[in-house]
Amino acid sequence: MLPGDVDAAIRAATGQAVAQASAIGGGDINEARRVVLADGRALFLKFHPGCDPEMFPAEARGLRWLADAGALRVPDVVAVSSATSSVGFLLLELLESAPRTRGFDEALGQGLAAMHRAGADTFGLDHDNFIGRLTQSNSQDARWPTFYRDRRLAPQIAQAAARGLLDDRTRRALDDVLGNLDGLCGPAEPPARLHGDLWGGNLHVSADGEPALIDPAVYGGHREVDLAMMRLFGGFEDRVFEAYAESWPLADGWRERVPLYQLYPLLVHVNLFGGAYAGNVARAAAALIYR
Repeated sequence: MLPGDVDAAIRAATGQAVAQASAIGGGDINEARRVVLADGRALFLKFHPGCDPEMFPAEARGLRWLADAGALRVPDVVAVSSATSSVGFLLLELLESAPRTRGFDEALGQGLAAMHRAGADTFGLDHDNFIGRLTQSNSQDARWPTFYRDRRLAPQIAQAAARGLLDDRTRRALDDVLGNLDGLCGPAEPPARLHGDLWGGNLHVSADGEPALIDPAVYGGHREVDLAMMRLFGGFEDRVFEAYAESWPLADGWRERVPLYQLYPLLVHVNLFGGAYAGNVARAAAALIYR
């Protein structure tokens, strides 16, 4: 079953007791369960004893923000702990899985373009959130290169360097990248509505065989950020990117910018999982300064 404090928190939030709970895959950070409430509803629960109390409320806000775009499905938020709760949890619609429809890749590419087009007020967001268990500052900025330098790359570089996870050569290369972002970031674009952590594990196939997105780290940013991360660890077919480009073509030079926008998730992986990813960071930085 569930830890007593989690069980009690769900009962308080929903007015229903948990009748059943079974383990389900939920990633590297949180505990995850399939739960059935006394009224018969089957839901997805994740919880994390001792987590930052802002983590799950921020994720819930992010899911609702993506849902507001009306472009791709995300799970409905049923209940979430508050920043003052003694236990952190997020209770969501359970998205049962099914085989992909024939048009899955087209729907994903077109839907992602529509989600990005829904936009944001500025680069950043009106609240901070998390990527994995790491805090993510979303202090707003009118300029994308400034936001990407000060809110994304620089904090992760500083954290990795303080832990001794980056060698001096990589640090120098990263300093060169930070100093040249105005030229590296490409043509100016309006802020896109980003998922923010779009690797293959955060793509879900819903019960009707259509694409759905989970576990976001949202903000207003450059749309190539999501697309670059999708290319980083695989899990997305070429047809997804083709359908995206048919819906909203990318600016010239996007291929050369892929390493730039993969730097952030790579640095996050260094700080989450250790120096095994430092070589990837070094190669991405070198590709930018020696191109």
